[in-house]
Amino acid sequence: MSVTGTTLPSGTVLLSGIVGSTAYGFAHAGSDIDRLGLFAVPTEELHGLHRPAESHVGTAPDVTLHEAAKWCRLALSCNPTASELVWLPEELYETTTPLGRDLVGIRSSFLSAPAVRKAYLGYADQQFRKLLTRDTTDPATRRRAAKHARHLVRLVEQAVRLHRTGRNLIRLPDPERVRDLGERIADHPATAEHLLADAADRLARPGVLPEAPDPRPAEAWLRRVRAAHYSPPYSPPQAAPPAPGAPGQSTGGAMGPTG
Repeated sequence: MSVTGTTLPSGTVLLSGIVGSTAYGFAHAGSDIDRLGLFAVPTEELHGLHRPAESHVGTAPDVTLHEAAKWCRLALSCNPTASELVWLPEELYETTTPLGRDLVGIRSSFLSAPAVRKAYLGYADQQFRKLLTRDTTDPATRRRAAKHARHLVRLVEQAVRLHRTGRNLIRLPDPERVRDLGERIADHPATAEHLLADAADRLARPGVLPEAPDPRPAEAWLRRVRAAHYSPPYSPPQAAPPAPGAPGQSTGGAMGPTG
């Protein structure tokens, strides 16, 4: 099975789409196109001694595919990168299946307030620390710093919106504002400290997200995936029993009861 140039040893892609800068609205001429998806392996491959690979990453084009169970675990921890797959604008999906659509339908059950705080602010803090180590006098390094700053702003704003509304807005309503703010932060990284502190304060207040995700819909969905991708072992057809009164099958000289 392959999707946009990435070949899986075995498996079926259930859902895939364009993510990253294109999805956020940051893309410009020459930007890379990032793709993300999830797949199901044949269920019988999970029964052996060696489990199949849970992720496949390709370049040229850039594609990341996670096995269904791994994707669910990432989404239950509110991993920002994995989670955005089920919140994409409709036109950015490239592969959809009924099971993929069902997953989009239960996307809110993966959310929880503590996981959003930990994951989104954790990723944003990583971007901030990268900013502090960049020598922005070099043009190439300066561009990377601006990219880190844009994603820092995006992450904190997505987190606050999730906390307040329970919905993850992937396509930013004002990407140019975020881009401009990222440029300013790249030049003066310390200005991001207030942004991070303000987001942490807002995420500490009551919001609409539960204190824990509900894993039951994901468990039920995953069991449907496993059932749909299970092929029972081949069983040769059984010979029909002899008709009443027909001679019995010869034993070919094999020993039988001697009476």
